[in-house]
Amino acid sequence: MSTAEGSTYTPVAVDLFCGVGGLSYGFQQAGIDVLAGIDIDSLCRHPYQTNVGAAFHEKDISDVSAAFVKSLFGDRSQKILAGCAPCQPYSSYTRGKSIERDDWNPLEKFGELVAELQPEVVTMENVPLLRGDGIFDDFLTGLESEDYSCSVKVVRCAEYGVPQTRRRLVLLASKLGPIELIPPTHSKEKFKTVKDTIHSLDELVAGEPSETDPLHRSSALGEDNLKRIQNSVPGGTWRDWDESLVSSCHKKDSGKSYGSVYGRMEWDKPAPTITSQFYGYGNGRFGHPEQDRALSLREGALLQTFPKDYSFTPKGEVISMTAVGRMIGNAVPVLLGEVIGKSIVSHLNTHQVRLDH
Repeated sequence: MSTAEGSTYTPVAVDLFCGVGGLSYGFQQAGIDVLAGIDIDSLCRHPYQTNVGAAFHEKDISDVSAAFVKSLFGDRSQKILAGCAPCQPYSSYTRGKSIERDDWNPLEKFGELVAELQPEVVTMENVPLLRGDGIFDDFLTGLESEDYSCSVKVVRCAEYGVPQTRRRLVLLASKLGPIELIPPTHSKEKFKTVKDTIHSLDELVAGEPSETDPLHRSSALGEDNLKRIQNSVPGGTWRDWDESLVSSCHKKDSGKSYGSVYGRMEWDKPAPTITSQFYGYGNGRFGHPEQDRALSLREGALLQTFPKDYSFTPKGEVISMTAVGRMIGNAVPVLLGEVIGKSIVSHLNTHQVRLDH
């Protein structure tokens, strides 16, 4: 790993709740040495170790001790602790099951680890609804009581080159002084689009994989959904269809407000937020702009700004749409991770004198 520009030290990071490595991979692109990732999901081991190249520890964060994380850091300075905790109570999509909010407070554990480890920088990416919630407020209060300067920003990811309308909360906290996310890099006129991102991929028939990339595969469509997507236009909704194609649930008053499901994306705009169920045509505006199918797994990964060769399953292993879709949708977009990493590196370089003495 190359030394961060202008610094005599390479900052190091441990990534809690690391998933498949979107944040860690982005950190590496920014010049941060990622030492390890920790996640409870065993399926994340292959993509994390293969692409990030750092150690993967399959552990429940609630069982992780400060002593263990300290051993991962060793005696390195410029320590960064990242903890993109799961956001189930604040999102429509979960890791396959719904849970009660009272059962969920990984931020409390994260705060305890910060208090014991005292890393120079702390960061977290999460859903915007977390801001202003008591759990998050308590976490911030805890950081400030440990003399961290904190910055919290709700980011429009498209302003940083991510081809999605995704909005995310980004927390940065530092022992060294005020820290901020770098300014946006893309104006609205320069937003990356669906066409910029996936237009060059092979054409697919729904349910069949590409001959050149096993991950470039989309879900099969039943007869009704095939007719529906054939009658869908980019940017349109199910309201454009003939009455005979409209699902009974959408004819009810309770379903009439769900206008974004069963929609096609538009070539010249960013994609909608890539969720853990983006591969399902009926789960959002995830229809391909031209082809009669939903997004492929590879297209979802590209829209999450993973490199085109990012490996999510071992070669030759059967690819599960559900498992891989969940991993991709739950990931931090790589480019957002790089932006966060660059912000941290710039901050550490500015405060290098304090670190040297």
